[in-house]
Amino acid sequence: NFFEEVVEKAETNSIEISSEVAKMFSQILETLDHNSKVLSKKVSDSERKTILDGVGIPASNYRETIYKNGFSAQKTSLSKSSLLHFFAITKNYLDHSIRANKRDDNMYHAYNLMTVENDNEVSISYLSEMLEGQVAALSSGYLSPKQALALLDGLKASALFRPDQYSYILYPNKNLPRFTDKNNIDNQKVEKSNLLSKLVESGNKTIVEKDVLGNYHFNGNFNNANSVTKALENLPEQYQDLVSKEKEYILDIFEDIFDHKSFTGRSGTFFGYEGLGSIYWHMVSKLLLAVQENCLLAINTNEDEVVIGKLLDHYYEINAGIGVHKSPELYGAFPTDAYSHTPATKGAQQPGMTGQVKEDILSRIGELGVFVIDGNITFKPRLLKKNEFLDTSETFEYVTVTGNKKQLQVEENQMCFTYCQVPVLYKIATSESIEIVFSNGETQQIEGLKLNKEISEEIFNRTNKISHLKVSIVK
Repeated sequence: NFFEEVVEKAETNSIEISSEVAKMFSQILETLDHNSKVLSKKVSDSERKTILDGVGIPASNYRETIYKNGFSAQKTSLSKSSLLHFFAITKNYLDHSIRANKRDDNMYHAYNLMTVENDNEVSISYLSEMLEGQVAALSSGYLSPKQALALLDGLKASALFRPDQYSYILYPNKNLPRFTDKNNIDNQKVEKSNLLSKLVESGNKTIVEKDVLGNYHFNGNFNNANSVTKALENLPEQYQDLVSKEKEYILDIFEDIFDHKSFTGRSGTFFGYEGLGSIYWHMVSKLLLAVQENCLLAINTNEDEVVIGKLLDHYYEINAGIGVHKSPELYGAFPTDAYSHTPATKGAQQPGMTGQVKEDILSRIGELGVFVIDGNITFKPRLLKKNEFLDTSETFEYVTVTGNKKQLQVEENQMCFTYCQVPVLYKIATSESIEIVFSNGETQQIEGLKLNKEISEEIFNRTNKISHLKVSIVK
């Protein structure tokens, strides 16, 4: 969307690019155009393989050409209209992908596994629900406010919600199988294989072993399918005819048992820190910011007030779950200290800033309602709670753009913060207006909550011409 807007506003109608990039671009666009019929239905495994090859092979050929020969001096003209068409059809495919990954509980599949079934098909399977995937869907810009609300309702009711911390874990918690439940091969599958049966009968434990209880297990030294393949290839010559016939069958049994392609690392197999049941606070902050984006979308598109209210409820519930709002007893540490993870059954255990503070600052700016629209500073503090305004008069101390300390008196039903080091004093009133107080003592009154570009640029450029702003808002 961002790049599309940049190109739409561009005054030029064509650009010169290398012939190698132009060739890749035209081949990928041709693939998307030629297969656009899939956008109105479910994609089959064969269609998925066709499109994957159609966009992947041109990119692979381009990369190999450049690595081998570098760029030629030849240039090709690319039109503005073809770029815009590329953006439009690509977004159609992205939209289709988001719709196709919607779950029955209104959440979205995020990490999907592809399997090459044969030379002509690629299938898709799904991992469990993941918090990161819900944040991605909420941040995509595709969901309507009503769809975002349905997702958040589903998320709250899902296995990702952790009631004791009133927050969300990365993946659903689970009970890991005990050691004796691992690496067990169904007896019938072994008996169905002539190769495995002969190996067991002859006492050859290279591939499988039969224990004293009559159960079968793969060689404990195998760490992946390549180990199995190598062991099969190294069997004595007398077994090689059976190896050629049953290799895929045995590898399928191995994958069915260990399911290596679904392995997600420590988060799905460890306890403590980043393991099972852990909260990763940076992702919760990303969720908070994504929900705020959808709250603002609902407000700016004049969505139904009930929908807006429910979205705001989710926003402040998630906000309440983040550590700074909790007691040390519940949080497990000082709430203002930086911790990246909270393991299952415990409070915060792992120190680390992660990137959480970035999203929290952005969310706070959004709550304060300061936006730049077409170069104009605009105030829309819809998310700001009334209880954040002062009950009694206080002195606000700040540092000016010249480095001097100054004070500003903040009265009851007012609050104050700085923007580009210019104090912004919010006060509850019966009508909306902005009073600009200049450093020379002069004032200017503006109806509404939007500054003009001239005043906005004075603030952006920190010219020190503006002392502070008094913003009257209706609450």
